[in-house]
Amino acid sequence: MKSLVIKRSVIIDGRKTSISLEDEFWMSLRKIADGRGETLTRLVTGINASRKNANLSSCLRIFVLEFYKEQSVQQSQAFQQRQIIVQ
Repeated sequence: MKSLVIKRSVIIDGRKTSISLEDEFWMSLRKIADGRGETLTRLVTGINASRKNANLSSCLRIFVLEFYKEQSVQQSQAFQQRQIIVQ
């Protein structure tokens, strides 16, 4: 059985670092970076600089989760504001 977690390498602060992530998280990181107009390497470097957890792969997963949770909250608030205006 093929592993769902894929090991990839990125360069952070001039050092090659291995990251083990599922494809879904990797694709999400790419979409987030594209949406921000930055490279995936730059996004990962920023997350790495502010991480509080020793495991970078876990930090990246949490970052993706928090990003989409925040998007959901913003969409919900925008929807609620439209409902108030319409009423």
